[in-house]
Amino acid sequence: MAIKFATDEWIKALCAQLNANEAYAQAAKDWEGDFYFIVEPEGSLTETIYLYMDLWHGKCREAFATKNPDERNPAYRMSAPMSTWRKVIEKQLDPIQGMMTRKLKLKGDMMRVMKVPKAAIEIVNSCTKIETEFLE
Repeated sequence: MAIKFATDEWIKALCAQLNANEAYAQAAKDWEGDFYFIVEPEGSLTETIYLYMDLWHGKCREAFATKNPDERNPAYRMSAPMSTWRKVIEKQLDPIQGMMTRKLKLKGDMMRVMKVPKAAIEIVNSCTKIETEFLE
């Protein structure tokens, strides 16, 4: 059964996929940092959605969706409209290329993120394992 993107159920499914992904565990073994993946309003989505993930040494320790940006103060905030996130998840847009072209806007230490490109790729690979339904 498909899970709607940008929901609490979806981000928790991604957390579980990351925790089962040995390639991600290896690629991110030295990574410490939490994120808000921010889905900006577009089309039928009228509110900003914040998908929080606490990523720690190759594991996802916590994940949830919220509409309150003050719920956490993560080290990184990556934002884009729904259509851009869909391109990333469907492997039509590489996340590193997306950041370099500013299709994905990153607030946080860009150089630190650029040191672990394999981890970003494995996050996307984990996304593709979730049967995802996108809002139009």
